[in-house]
Amino acid sequence: PPAMAPPQEHTDELDGQPVFWRSAPAETGSGDAPVLYLHGVPTNSDDWVPFLERTGGLAPDLPGFGRSGKRGDLQFTMAGLAHFVDRFLEHTQTDRVRLVVHDWGVIGLLWAMRHPERVERLVVMDAVPLLPGYRWHRTARVWRTKLLGEVLMGATNRTTLQIATREAYGKPGPMPDAFLDSVMAHFDQGTQRAILQLYRTSPEQVLAVAGERLGELRCPALVVWGDRDPYTPHAFAERFAEALGGP
Repeated sequence: PPAMAPPQEHTDELDGQPVFWRSAPAETGSGDAPVLYLHGVPTNSDDWVPFLERTGGLAPDLPGFGRSGKRGDLQFTMAGLAHFVDRFLEHTQTDRVRLVVHDWGVIGLLWAMRHPERVERLVVMDAVPLLPGYRWHRTARVWRTKLLGEVLMGATNRTTLQIATREAYGKPGPMPDAFLDSVMAHFDQGTQRAILQLYRTSPEQVLAVAGERLGELRCPALVVWGDRDPYTPHAFAERFAEALGGP
């Protein structure tokens, strides 16, 4: 569908912390649940603006990222971020959703497994595998290592990010300037701390256990993967599809 009006931007307080999100109305009379878009690391809801313009829906900056709260005593863990999803939907008075998750937005599936009746449809895009057999990629292994992770975070600037994203882009060269600008605009110590805590509290065996109830998600689902994803082999797309309990 053609793009609609630009999404609205909101900043509220949720559980004593600022929360930023974008929203856009769906097509009049569609009757579908709103789409909830959950971004990955190290980005924010900027990722979803073109999607919101076409489908409507909601797209928050997760705690620790973008313009949302980054206070040091927050729980930047899988459980903590899944709890945020629950509180965010309560805050926005949203009951049922069509859920789209990318990368670490997969924490939305933790919420969904507890509330499968509230998920109308599901899209999983190149997501962190909540499945057995995964091994963290090279950068993640550095982030998970004390001191080394802090050194790598401290050395990250626009130039090093440009170099690092060459392997993540499907075309020759680094990620587009708009992507780099969006990441660096919010890549402060709070976001760096959130990333390190998230990775360090999420060893591979924790990921596998977290997805043990994926079969309870029986809504229609679509799994989308890049066949050259350098961080998560596309074989995990098939494993996700097998684990989900959709029709």
